[in-house]
Amino acid sequence: MNTVQISLNSIGKVKSFVNAISQFDFDFDLISGRYVIDAKSIMGIFSLDLSKPIDLAIHTDTNLDEIMEVLKPYLIEG
Repeated sequence: MNTVQISLNSIGKVKSFVNAISQFDFDFDLISGRYVIDAKSIMGIFSLDLSKPIDLAIHTDTNLDEIMEVLKPYLIEG
């Protein structure tokens, strides 16, 4: 499992993020404090505090370059 920090601070970003990761067959989880939700669930994402950075857990070790390219608009540079 790989984890990156992302920002989803607008409705448009949430929609485009869900569309972007939905093309992949494996699981993505968003972790905010003690909450873990399915990153492909728009309703779940809106239950989080979107004003803060969110951890994204990527449950695969394959296609990581492709995934990171898709995630670029949402990544928080660390």
